[in-house]
Amino acid sequence: MSALPLIVHLDADAFFVSCELALQPALRGKRCAVGGRERGIIASANYEARAGGVYTPMPTAQALKLCPDLILLPPTRGLYSEISRQLFDLCETLTPCVQRHSIDEGFLDLGPCGFTALAEIEKSVRALQQRIVQQLGVTVSFGLATNKLVAAIASKAFKPRGFTLVSPGTEADFLAPFKINVIPGIGKITEARLNQAGLRLVKDIIALPTLELQRLFGNAAPAILALARGEDTEPVEVLQAAAQSYSTQETFPQDIGNFSQIEQVTKRMIDELMPKIRADDKKSKTLTIKIRYSGMEDNSTSRSLTEASDLESSFYPFVTALLKAVWTKRRPLRLVSVRFSGIEHPSHQLEIFKEVDAKKRRLAGVLDQLNSRGPQPIVRSGHQLAPQPKRPGDTDHGCAGGGR
Repeated sequence: MSALPLIVHLDADAFFVSCELALQPALRGKRCAVGGRERGIIASANYEARAGGVYTPMPTAQALKLCPDLILLPPTRGLYSEISRQLFDLCETLTPCVQRHSIDEGFLDLGPCGFTALAEIEKSVRALQQRIVQQLGVTVSFGLATNKLVAAIASKAFKPRGFTLVSPGTEADFLAPFKINVIPGIGKITEARLNQAGLRLVKDIIALPTLELQRLFGNAAPAILALARGEDTEPVEVLQAAAQSYSTQETFPQDIGNFSQIEQVTKRMIDELMPKIRADDKKSKTLTIKIRYSGMEDNSTSRSLTEASDLESSFYPFVTALLKAVWTKRRPLRLVSVRFSGIEHPSHQLEIFKEVDAKKRRLAGVLDQLNSRGPQPIVRSGHQLAPQPKRPGDTDHGCAGGGR
């Protein structure tokens, strides 16, 4: 009996803008994109906007000229990570073996589900696809195959709302008409070189004589040929690597030269990141602040604690000194970013500090829970009361991962 297509690749459709439209369903069917208006780029465009020539990461100004009726949506803070969490939680109702590859992509291994027939698999995965739409309001595309490579290519082949099943034994035939850049390791430079040699489609690689294959790919020839045939043994990795850093940045609609305002923005970014560190049961030792001038010139500096911490108050005292150290030219700034590194698991503390920190941590945890329940944040410190610049669409919220 042939192996069943038990590997599923999930690829969300225009994820960021799809999340926004879940909040504003009246905008569905209209050309919409998530991005910053003044200086931003398009972070995500729905398929109606893509039909009008809008793509990621096109500058917003260019997108609006190309598509005047484009509805530009600012990003909703925290929305994408929350819907991503719910998305993969739903996947885990089908199988415990889920690899969260990025904020909007992942792999499912259906091996533990005990499926013995193709019809069972298709019915169950289609039901999951429908549950995601009904409960989250976002659409996803699925690719089903006997391995991760083919499943990933299949999920992207027919979007949006795609459902592509590659039957066992047909992997090579399925890949044959695709451009050679679908094969991992063949980037733009390699693709151009192979195009010059007459290789444009995957089937062209399979048809090569052995000596020609070796001449073009050297020692990598056997691996490239295997991939072109749709052969892949990489397992679904359920356990993800721990985050090595947590970062966020803010690009201002207009350059800012006021030190107090920059200081307030920086502390608010600390407030944004530290709950994520606590949620992951981690601590950080090092705070890095980066600034960018209007001419795209960057500068950064760091400072570390003696002991790692998961409390905002541990890092607030660093902000003024770090900004003074990094902002040497005192010209107005285009961007400020904050990064926490030196990530550690909590360790036992000296008894003299344990009780005080425990009280602060309990208070911080309560505030984290309250902030997660509604759009209006609970004020932690005085810097959150000050007026702040409008957050544009090119603000980047990163947590050792990505999205699009």
